[in-house]
Amino acid sequence: MLIYLRVLRESFRFAINALRNNKLRTFLSLMGVTVGIFSIIGVLAAVDSLEKEIKGSLSSLDQSTMILAHVSFGPTDIPRWKREQFPLVDYDDFQFLNRSLPDVKAMSYILNVPSQTIKYDEEVVEDVGIGATTDGYYEIEALKFEVGRYFNEAESVSGASVIVLGNEIRNQLFGEGVNPLGKKVKMYSRKLTVIGVLEKEGGGLFDDSKDEIVLVPVNLTRKIYGDNNRSTFPQIVLLPESGVDGDEFVAVVEQKLRNSRGLKTGEVSNFFVNQLKGFTDFIDNIIGFLTGVGWGIGGFALLVGGFGIANIMFVSVKERTNLIGIQKALGAKSRFILFQFLFESILLSIFGGLIGLFFVWAIATGLSAAVDSFTFVLSAKNVLLGLSTTFFIGIVAGIIPAIGAARLDPVEAIRTGM
Repeated sequence: MLIYLRVLRESFRFAINALRNNKLRTFLSLMGVTVGIFSIIGVLAAVDSLEKEIKGSLSSLDQSTMILAHVSFGPTDIPRWKREQFPLVDYDDFQFLNRSLPDVKAMSYILNVPSQTIKYDEEVVEDVGIGATTDGYYEIEALKFEVGRYFNEAESVSGASVIVLGNEIRNQLFGEGVNPLGKKVKMYSRKLTVIGVLEKEGGGLFDDSKDEIVLVPVNLTRKIYGDNNRSTFPQIVLLPESGVDGDEFVAVVEQKLRNSRGLKTGEVSNFFVNQLKGFTDFIDNIIGFLTGVGWGIGGFALLVGGFGIANIMFVSVKERTNLIGIQKALGAKSRFILFQFLFESILLSIFGGLIGLFFVWAIATGLSAAVDSFTFVLSAKNVLLGLSTTFFIGIVAGIIPAIGAARLDPVEAIRTGM
């Protein structure tokens, strides 16, 4: 064991000497490994961060959630001109499904209405996002409240003048930590009573944090925007009961809505049931593709880096041929010479990999500090993967020169080096 530690120490010394004595050659050779690891681990870190942020944004939704709308969230065979003629999903569709659809845990009708200005006394908050929903949205999104509650079915149906505030909106209107329940804010030229404040959620990748929005009954906004306004993108969000087969549930939804709309057999459904699970699968496919691209780009750089390190090792063997002969003449075994050069190759490769990992860490740290709503993560898994890859490159690049050095005849090696 001690002899191998000595080999490691000597190899490290030789590697450092190689760096010092041939700075430009070593730098150019290690750049391949550095760029390769930077490309691979950089892409993997970015993809992991993106995946974590997207799935974190969707974490409040059950994977069985479905969105009924006049557009498809994925590829479809229906031509665009035909899709543009599809009628909007309206409140009557929601009421019909809410009465007749079995195995539903929660259902909500949602309108995406324009941002508004909210006032309370002298305080004004502009460009506030509005969530116009029915009462079922509470259960679908698993909303958490700091104080108060969500509006109930009666308030939803009547379009009552009530409002739920995001945490940041509450802070801007009333001050941090103030309980605003029962107070009235002004929006849509009317006074709305505050009935709840959501728990603080933090920033989101797509500015989708509920901290900076307010929630109101959808029937309140229907009075203002009407039922045939495509800019509001009406949709019905469905959450089936636990254990219900997703495909069967979709088939039931389609059949009931087709019957309600009077579509005949053979006619194309003029709506889409978009499944959240399908959307997350689509995201996984994109992430897999991006990961493959990262490995492809970095692989070429690593190949160049491997050749560079192999070149250094061949030159190193050539320069130290006389020393190898003397070591063998003094009794050094072939495996000692083999491990000496192999360790040197691995150390050089890992050194290049560490530089690449440092650049990834520095850029990730800088971007995380610059972008408030997104955190770039260099995980321990990716660091370990980077080091493992450089270790493998070091072995592959150094094995042939190391074997060549180990097989040298001591007499011929001393004679050649003289």
